Amino acid sequence: MKKNLIVSLLGVAWLIALPSEAKEDAIANLRQTSKAFASVARAISPSVVFIQVEGKASREATPFFPQFDDEWPFSDDFFKRFFGGKLPGIPSSPYSDQPQEERRIMEQGSGFVFETRSLLSDKTYILTNNHVVENADKIRVEFQDGRQFVAEVTGRDPQSDIAVIEINARGYPALTLADSSKLEVGEWVVAIGNPFGLSHTLTVGVVSAKGRTSLGINDYEDFIQTDAAINPGNSGGPLVNLDGEVVGINTAIFSRSGGYMGVGFAIPSNLAKAITTQLIEHGEVTRGYLGIVIQQLTSDLAESFGIEASQGILVAQVSKHSPAEKAGLLQGDIIERFQGELVKDVGSFRNQVAFLAPGTTVELTILRNGKKKNVEVEIGKLTKEKQPTEQTSQRAEDIGLTVQTLTPQLAEQFGATAGEGVIVTEVRPGSVAAMSGIKPGTIILQVNRKAVKNTAEFQRAIKESHSDKRLLLLIREGDTQRFVVLSW
Repeated sequence: MKKNLIVSLLGVAWLIALPSEAKEDAIANLRQTSKAFASVARAISPSVVFIQVEGKASREATPFFPQFDDEWPFSDDFFKRFFGGKLPGIPSSPYSDQPQEERRIMEQGSGFVFETRSLLSDKTYILTNNHVVENADKIRVEFQDGRQFVAEVTGRDPQSDIAVIEINARGYPALTLADSSKLEVGEWVVAIGNPFGLSHTLTVGVVSAKGRTSLGINDYEDFIQTDAAINPGNSGGPLVNLDGEVVGINTAIFSRSGGYMGVGFAIPSNLAKAITTQLIEHGEVTRGYLGIVIQQLTSDLAESFGIEASQGILVAQVSKHSPAEKAGLLQGDIIERFQGELVKDVGSFRNQVAFLAPGTTVELTILRNGKKKNVEVEIGKLTKEKQPTEQTSQRAEDIGLTVQTLTPQLAEQFGATAGEGVIVTEVRPGSVAAMSGIKPGTIILQVNRKAVKNTAEFQRAIKESHSDKRLLLLIREGDTQRFVVLSW
């Protein structure tokens, strides 16, 4: 507050200090900017709706706000959608095993008209967030003119947090979905919605960043970050440019308090376009599938693989009978290019693959054992379906963990294969292993890219790396494999 006051006073002082003619020009420019925002508000407000949802929600008996440990990149801060519901990737409540009590909910959000069809029926389609309507038994929308309609769900896509609802009405203008790829950092944007039930509230800010991925909010992410004030109730409302075109759907905030703190996230309009057409035509989304588990290629991993790659992603696992396996991709391959374009990060690569039609053939440029190779892969379709011997333990003091040979009994218990890897039975708090996210139950398959079948092989591999004080592990957690670098 004090900082804002100082900035405001400096701005006033600057304006007062200007010569008379320059001052008039500055004030004229400010008036022109103000009129531009007012013009945007007039243009888009008739298309924005206030969404009220009635439904059932299974809430935990004890209220819980997630507290993240040091593995979470933002410590005890958290992302918050503007509506109830658990975020993907956020730890469950410690009370989640307690009996759940079902109760009625009355919640609210925002949305906007993006398409109308009147050839055979007067249908108006409204775009919003999935988390606004996913638990709805009844949906009511209200326009700025006060008219209310009961809406039905056309289709939902939880993985991108996009939903389309429809009403039988005509006369409401559809907003244009702009090409969000042309949006630039620093551009003015306007957010409009219904924060705290305050209908058609408009706020102004700039684009703070683009292409935010791997935040753990949605499965598929490519967020626009903005400092336009958005709060609970803004979910599903439009983020527009000064031409009144939609560049994003307001979805989440980054906050310690649950309220606005200057960092908001919007789903870009280009991602929304790819989703909405399928939701209207088919009621669901079909995504492309490669059949690999990928992870970011960090500098530590690159060094462990003996390369100097600054870009690309690492293949940590290849699923059996998948398109990737059929094309010859291997665990440990580094994907540098996708259709000739450099691969920047895991999130953008997943999005590129997901929005390809099954049957499409793509070319990947990979790095394997220091040599580049082009591989053609035919994209598949992602489905919902697509893991008595004496027990001996071995402690690895330097890295702070204890492992045990995978016996048939242990293998069955943890969904693994006996003789393939060792299982972590203990991790010392504060150790190198603990700081790398290794936990009891983790299965170590390889050490420095060599398979380990028992504790003896594991210990031998540890000794061979003792002088380097660095290990590259391939670990398995559940059905997922990934590489981890330990250094001490």
